Amino acid sequence: MNTNPFPVDDSRPEDRTSRVLIWILLIVTALCWAGMMVATRATYRQAAPLPQQMVTPTGSVVMRYADIVAGKSGFQKADLMDYGSLYGMGSYFGEDFTAEYLVQLAKEVQNNLALSRYGKPFDAITADQQAGVTRAMQAQLQGIDLSQQQVVLPDEVAHAIQALQQRISTALLSDNFAHGYTGARALDASSATQTANFLLYASLTTVARRPGKNYSWAVNWPAEPLVGNAPTAATFEWTWASFVLIFFAIGAILMIFRLWIEPKAGNETFEPVLRGFNEPTPSQRALWKYFLVVAAVLLVQSLVGSIMAHYYTDRSSFYGIEVDRWLPFAALRSVHLQAPIVWIGVSWIAAGLFLAPLIGGREPAGQRTLVNLIFWVLAVIVAGALLGDYLGVMGLIRTHWFWFGNQGLSYLELGRFWQILFFIGQAVWCLVLLRAFWPTLRALFRQSGGSLYGLFRIEHLLWVSTLSVTVLYVFGMIPLGTPNPSFSITAFWRWWVVHLWVELAFELFTAAVTGYFLMALGLVSRQMVERAVLFEWILILIGGVLGTGHHMYWAGEPGLWVGVGSMFSFIEVLPLFLLVLEAIEQQRHIRHEKAFPYRLAYLYILGSAFWNFVGAGVFGGGTLNAPLVNYYEHGTFLTLNHAHTSLFGAFGLLAIGLLYMVLRYLTGNRPWSDRCGVWAFWLYNAGLAMWIVMNFYPVGWLQLLAVYIHGYAWARSLAFYNTTTFWQWMRMPGDIVFAAGALLMVWDFMIKLLVQRRAADAVAPSSPVTPARPL
Repeated sequence: MNTNPFPVDDSRPEDRTSRVLIWILLIVTALCWAGMMVATRATYRQAAPLPQQMVTPTGSVVMRYADIVAGKSGFQKADLMDYGSLYGMGSYFGEDFTAEYLVQLAKEVQNNLALSRYGKPFDAITADQQAGVTRAMQAQLQGIDLSQQQVVLPDEVAHAIQALQQRISTALLSDNFAHGYTGARALDASSATQTANFLLYASLTTVARRPGKNYSWAVNWPAEPLVGNAPTAATFEWTWASFVLIFFAIGAILMIFRLWIEPKAGNETFEPVLRGFNEPTPSQRALWKYFLVVAAVLLVQSLVGSIMAHYYTDRSSFYGIEVDRWLPFAALRSVHLQAPIVWIGVSWIAAGLFLAPLIGGREPAGQRTLVNLIFWVLAVIVAGALLGDYLGVMGLIRTHWFWFGNQGLSYLELGRFWQILFFIGQAVWCLVLLRAFWPTLRALFRQSGGSLYGLFRIEHLLWVSTLSVTVLYVFGMIPLGTPNPSFSITAFWRWWVVHLWVELAFELFTAAVTGYFLMALGLVSRQMVERAVLFEWILILIGGVLGTGHHMYWAGEPGLWVGVGSMFSFIEVLPLFLLVLEAIEQQRHIRHEKAFPYRLAYLYILGSAFWNFVGAGVFGGGTLNAPLVNYYEHGTFLTLNHAHTSLFGAFGLLAIGLLYMVLRYLTGNRPWSDRCGVWAFWLYNAGLAMWIVMNFYPVGWLQLLAVYIHGYAWARSLAFYNTTTFWQWMRMPGDIVFAAGALLMVWDFMIKLLVQRRAADAVAPSSPVTPARPL
């Protein structure tokens, strides 16, 4: 193993552009997190309040604070967020509970008003009378002041809530396979009634106006003509401002990139530490187990996703088999969402552990043992978390569901105990990497004379990116011991993990790891890589931190997020745009290398850059984050399109590319073929494209139109989905093509791992690094 992975040249001058970028990065980091602290305080102060009581004009209690809070726990315990959604967040299979029960409440109030005024049901009175009753209903619902400790409800509203409490609680406990709904096994009659109270309270927050404002606690979301919910003026104004900003910013970053980032630095240095193949170290050879986990979990995710897709076309059975009874849609979705986090995370962990001895220049003592320890910790967490998800949904873990069952939050379903273990596993990974990186990190710092510049070399940035993945996960565990009483605050911290992981930590890691590999393969100089990564990190921080706010427009949080979230989230497109430019430049370098051994890995990385821009940028930050667009689009199939193309297209393909890079190095000079991997790549991409063209967009555009014309509740109803049956069936061709790619890739992994292990067993004792037999 090369013990000096970079040339030591104390006379090498600092790159002036990098030095300026470092100071900008530090200032931007401080300002963004200071802004996030201010916004967090505002969110706590202005989130939808929880009244102590809701009563009739005569003082009879309709709903209590304790019932609402217990009902929120029941909502999570039953994992209803993986069947339907709340405030548009969750699954798009079932109804949005806030929108559906808002409409049901409005109709009940209409009927009560008609009976009290005219002695007839609403449907039996004249059109003019109906118009007057509808206006009165809107005034009553909009006039409810939820900021009061004791909220006095009009008689008509109170009676409507009481009627719906029983209706909703009965529906929650009952199987309704025609709607693809498996009764909440985790609830009993009492907790179902409390959950009904929580859902009705959440519906009220979408229509009840904030004191002194002309919009609701959810900024008039969802779009619902029946109750008078329509976009606010600010929603339109910030949309216009966001589009102006993004077009100006694209021109600005192109100019900066061309003038200061792209030009060659003086005394450029190239450090191709990966151009040759050294004998893998014991810790690197022990990574084969990680490949198996990635392969197995990816296949499970694909299988579960195919079953879920079938649910949309035949909700009562799976080709005649009533799987709803023992495989509820919510349980399948919780597995489907956790699986990509697992296999992408395991891939990146494996890539980091592979790089550890290369960056550090030696194999630290006990590194192989630590690599194996991390693997088995991850294996226990994965098995326990997925089993807990299922047992929680099925009601088999009741008392300690929050700790060991299904936490019931989309993307954060795993119980708190498994979350803590997962964080510990990530922390150990970071420490193991730091331990291995340390000699090089210290040498680079000394080489720069102990200056600030020496703390921002590409190796330092790579390790900091892994640290950010670990640290940001902690915020999803606030508060630690029990569910937060407020769903608005819960959603706020949930997005700190889901968004800040993906749009910040994952993007930081993507930029750093691809930049390091470019340098390590001798394609680009160290100075160029460090400039580009620092510039990308600045843009990622600007968009990733305060850009989190675009998830918080309509969740009962302060209206400031409409402005802050839209302006900053639009900037998320910019670093993704740069990644595409760099990927094109990388390909130019690679084409000139006749014997370049990592063409397959870089094919996946190029695909990752493309889908990062298209999936996360064009289908996400560049369009859906605009408040006026998001107001109607939120929680539709267009969001599904964004999620699939960005999560798998961007980060999934990058993870596979990194694994192929590791596998190629482990194979060394032995025979190697790209054929299966290339076929798998194009099958993956064809499957993604088919999903877009044949399912997500045809359904999503119809759904968007339905929201605009009929309201969000109808667009999320089974009545609407029944009009899209053909396009739901058209998901199948893309599923088949994608699954073929997964199977081919797994086969390729198995063959290459088998060859590698046989070769490792046959290594002569005189090899540069004496091999140890991998576990």
